[in-house]
Amino acid sequence: MFGAIIILLAVFLTINKQTPTNKKVLGEKVVSGSSFANSVSVTTSAKEAATADKQENRNAENTEEKEEKVKAKNIQYPNIPISNIKNADTVENSGITKNLKEERDYFLVTKVVDGDTIDVMIGTTTERVRLIGINTPETVDPRKPVECFGREASAKAHELLENKKIYLETDETQDNRDKYGRLLRYARREDGLFYNLEIIKQGYAYEYTYQIPYKYQTEFKAAQVLARENKLGLWADNACAGSTVGAVTSDVAATSDVSNAAPNSNCNIKGNINSKGEKIYHLLNCGSYAKTVINIEQGERWFCAESEAQAAGWRRAQNCP
Repeated sequence: MFGAIIILLAVFLTINKQTPTNKKVLGEKVVSGSSFANSVSVTTSAKEAATADKQENRNAENTEEKEEKVKAKNIQYPNIPISNIKNADTVENSGITKNLKEERDYFLVTKVVDGDTIDVMIGTTTERVRLIGINTPETVDPRKPVECFGREASAKAHELLENKKIYLETDETQDNRDKYGRLLRYARREDGLFYNLEIIKQGYAYEYTYQIPYKYQTEFKAAQVLARENKLGLWADNACAGSTVGAVTSDVAATSDVSNAAPNSNCNIKGNINSKGEKIYHLLNCGSYAKTVINIEQGERWFCAESEAQAAGWRRAQNCP
C-alpha cells in the first residue's frame, strides 16, 4: 500500500515538471521563448507603423499648408512673378490694379502768354503761372518793344505747351506766388517732358535765378552752357542780325528798352532797386541782367565799375556766377 502511494506521487511530479530554459512566465500565463520574441517583434512593428503614419500625416498637412499659401499668393498677385513683386510698379489684386507711383494732378494749359508765363485751368479757376528758373525775351510787356528772339521763343512755347496737360511742381526754396500774384512752378507734361529745362536746352530761354537759388539751378545752368556752345536758338550766329534793339551779344542778351540804354559801353552795370527797396547791381553775366530795367526816375542807375556800385550802397546780385 505504501509503495503504491509513492508510485502515484512520482507520476504526479513528472506530469507537472517545468523546463525553465524553454518557457517564461508572464503573469499567470505560460509562454514559450519563441512566442515571446514574436510578440515583441509584432508590438515594435506596430509602434513603428503608427509613428510612420503620424509623420506621413504631418508631411501631408505641411504640404497642404504650403499649397494653400501658394494659392493665396497667386490669388493676390496672379500675373506677377513672386521675385518681382517688390519692384513692381503695379500689383494685381482680385482684378483691381493699384498704382504704386505717386498720383499726380494734371492741368490744361489754356493760354501761352510767352515763353516763361502760361495760364492753367485748375478746377474752375484759371491761374497764371510764372515758370521757375527761366527767362525768355519779352513779347507782351506793354512797356517794351518785342525783344530779339521773343517771337521765336513764344512760338516754341506754344508748340510745347498749348492745350497740353501738365503737372505743376512746387519748389520749397521759392515763394508760392511772385509779387504779381502768379503761381511759381515747374511744368512737366504727361509724357514726362520737363518744359523749364527743355526750353533752355533748345536755346529759347535763359537760365534765370531770382535772388535765391532754386532746386534745379545746376541743371538749368548746364543746359544753357550747352545751348550756347552749340549755338542753338538765340545763341546762334546772327540770330538777331539787323536788330537794333535787344541784340544778343556773345555773353548775354542786352536790354531791349532803348530808353534803358547805358550812357556808354563801359558803364554797363545795372543798379536796380527791387520791390523790397534793396539796391542790387547786375553784371553782364548775371542771370537776370537781360530782364533788369533801369528806371532813372526811381533812383536806379548805371555804374562803370563794381567798386563804384558798392561805394554807392549797392550789393552784387546773388545770381551772378
